[in-house]
Amino acid sequence: MSDTHGHSHSHGLDPLTGRTNRARLLITIGIVSVVFVVEVIGAIFSGSLALLADAGHMLSDLTGLLVALVALTVAARPATDARTFGHRRAEVFGALANGLILLVVVGFIMVEAVTRLFEPVVATVQAPLMLLVAILGALANTAGLLVLRGGAKDSINMRGAYLEVLGDLVGSVAVIVAAVVILLTGFERADAIASLAIAALIVPRALGLLRDVLRVLSQGTPRGTDVALIREHVLSKPGVVSVHDVHVWSITPGANVFSAHVVVDQAVFSENRTDQLLDGLSECLAEHFDVAHSTFQLELEEHADHEVEQHR
Repeated sequence: MSDTHGHSHSHGLDPLTGRTNRARLLITIGIVSVVFVVEVIGAIFSGSLALLADAGHMLSDLTGLLVALVALTVAARPATDARTFGHRRAEVFGALANGLILLVVVGFIMVEAVTRLFEPVVATVQAPLMLLVAILGALANTAGLLVLRGGAKDSINMRGAYLEVLGDLVGSVAVIVAAVVILLTGFERADAIASLAIAALIVPRALGLLRDVLRVLSQGTPRGTDVALIREHVLSKPGVVSVHDVHVWSITPGANVFSAHVVVDQAVFSENRTDQLLDGLSECLAEHFDVAHSTFQLELEEHADHEVEQHR
């Protein structure tokens, strides 16, 4: 007769990290909001379409930051019987929204840039005012990046927010370059060229963010996780005969989940070493593979022999 035993370690969202990231987002939202208003006013008085386009970009990024804030707040809710892993996946949906917003912005920038590149120049841009506003925007965006940098390392949602502010900074720098070119040469189509440069820089980052989101939603193996190496670590534990039915996925990047059936010899049960083995396996995965939640089913060889083929 077979004997099985389950064991798991669960780690929820760190409340301190959640509060810190929310504070980061709130500060950045305040910065971006002020810059947005300044750029709209600057665009009106300078006649700069580049500033107006960058303000539109800023507005879309502000929306994305608000989405990120809402997602982070929802993700902090505790687990329930209806949602046993909590609401961490909301963070992924927030990142998905951010990535799509970035792509929409890129499309708008490209269309406007091509249109302005081929249309006759009929208006005179006040390049000095354009340059001043763009410099203020660049400084504010740099401050926003510094605020978000810490959270972007361990959260896909915060990474999405970081990329959006980075896109704003790139946009401000492009406007600065275009303003300088106009001041020195009078070549006002520099606005369109700068806009295309912004689009070229944003596209790969947006696609990378969406790729990470799709990896999580499709329950793919987390990036950088070597399943074969995990098997080796499990098999190296005393008493382990084999391991099968291995699954590794993520609730959200940085919150990896692992489950497996581990076949052990009779001595593990007869000598009451199951808890020791389970603790060793969980600690190994948490330490070496950044697994936040692991579940193992211990079983004897005769039990494994009776399992259906799909579990092998």
